[in-house]
Amino acid sequence: MHIELVIAKLVTVGLGLLITYQAYKGYRTYGSEPMLYVAVGFLFISVGSVIEGVLFDVVGLSIFLSGTIQTAIVAVGMLVILYSLYGQIPQQGTGDEGR
Repeated sequence: MHIELVIAKLVTVGLGLLITYQAYKGYRTYGSEPMLYVAVGFLFISVGSVIEGVLFDVVGLSIFLSGTIQTAIVAVGMLVILYSLYGQIPQQGTGDEGR
């Protein structure tokens, strides 16, 4: 394996985990449920960014199966983030209830 690729993958995972942490912190601070989904989504994407190489080099799976698993994990992460953007968010009360 090339050292440049390993470094690039580590930087990618590090950035993804930093985004995950910040989104989770936003969820804890403000109670914003969509931020929790953003955190979970970026966690999946971060893991997915390196899992192909691990499955291929360490576990010994075929490159096709490793790539398929990586793509599925990243897709799940993107779906979770998409849900955070379009999922149902409770509306704030306007004071007109009961009229």
